[in-house]
Amino acid sequence: MNPPAPNLPPSSPPPPTSHEPTQSSPLLPSQPPDPQREANRNRFELELEFLQALANPFYLHSLAQQGILSQPAFINFLKYLMYWREREYVRFVQYPHALHHLELLQHEQFRTEIGKDEWREFLNQKQFDHWRTWRNEPLHAPSMSIGASGVAESESESVPPMSAVEQNVIPNLNGGMH
Repeated sequence: MNPPAPNLPPSSPPPPTSHEPTQSSPLLPSQPPDPQREANRNRFELELEFLQALANPFYLHSLAQQGILSQPAFINFLKYLMYWREREYVRFVQYPHALHHLELLQHEQFRTEIGKDEWREFLNQKQFDHWRTWRNEPLHAPSMSIGASGVAESESESVPPMSAVEQNVIPNLNGGMH
């Protein structure tokens, strides 16, 4: 999917659509469609679809490798899309990671790093881990033991520590999405 033309965003977001029947519904009398309303609805749906595509780490990786994430017009479009975090719009978002990734895309360092395969895999794994565990309550605390080096080690699955770059760019990735 190609992103919408980033160099022409209007100054304000489209009004959110409602869950009312459409004009083609048999529940409403036939009325001529309002062209402005149709244009707003189309723009709303297009921007929502694009926003939700940002939840996919492989799509972000593809955008970075194509050089799209470094284009000033596209960066401005990403800033413009931040309105989706507002209460009246966020209720339409089906994939909350899209909002988190949109926030990360505001940082130049993340836009650069996501083009690397290891970052794509890291983000993909963090997303998978979140989906796998976000509703599960821990059955028990992981047991700890003292390793050969004299440092406490978890007997549960080992997770490598985050690098300094990851800590600066992805501060809330481990627990920011609920």
